[in-house]
Amino acid sequence: MVALKKPVGAITRGTTNPNRLRRVDRYLTSLTFLKDIPQPLAVDLGYGRTPVTAVELLSRLEKVAPRVRVLGVEIDPERVQEAKPLEHSRLSFTHGGFEIPIPPEFSDRKDVDLIRSLNVLRQYSESEVESAWALMQSRLSKTGLIIEGTSDEIGRVASWVTLDKSGPLSFTSSLRLQGLEKPSKVQERLPKILIHKNVSGNNIHRYLKDLDREWERASGFGAFGSAQRFVQVAKAMLLAGWPIENKPKRWRLGELSVEFQAIS
Repeated sequence: MVALKKPVGAITRGTTNPNRLRRVDRYLTSLTFLKDIPQPLAVDLGYGRTPVTAVELLSRLEKVAPRVRVLGVEIDPERVQEAKPLEHSRLSFTHGGFEIPIPPEFSDRKDVDLIRSLNVLRQYSESEVESAWALMQSRLSKTGLIIEGTSDEIGRVASWVTLDKSGPLSFTSSLRLQGLEKPSKVQERLPKILIHKNVSGNNIHRYLKDLDREWERASGFGAFGSAQRFVQVAKAMLLAGWPIENKPKRWRLGELSVEFQAIS
């Protein structure tokens, strides 16, 4: 008998809530590459004490990719067993970690097209991040992506790094604009790879400082609503030389993406 390999990772607190990851999922549904894959396989890695985020991921992704399948991966076997009654032909749950084992029901696939790992690595040390990234990258299909980051408990503040097989591509922050004091609020929920680098002299610190400065300068646009104010902030950041990647449609949602190399 061949011994089963131990999952790579550690059991986390597993706190989660319905709609906690809605900002991330809204970003995912804007990605066009999923539409070009006949039957994409997405992974909710480290879904926590309840499988609600995996169920939500399927319901949101199937609006843009009707044949998508979702695999919930959890390192706590009890959480996996509790989720099993929810399984069907396009939703499955399995015991594992960053190595992302693919269960027999999805055995037609050897790799995955999308990995969403939110609020997992935040509970690890910074020195463990890149090895976890590398292991997840090894499980990606040729065009696959990883979304790795953090959100607050009720989904009003989130940020994440988007990676492909070659490395990190972009850093995205997503904020509830209504009542927002300043965009640097996202510093409370930076991905692990960035949170300890948010100190004077580092690019992520300069980026957040510039965001706050432009937010203050655009205060007059607040008369037209916080979304218009944030659009002006994004335009000003572009003019200042920051390689902002997304467009006004995303900015109005409080979402801003910048090339990772610019803030790393």
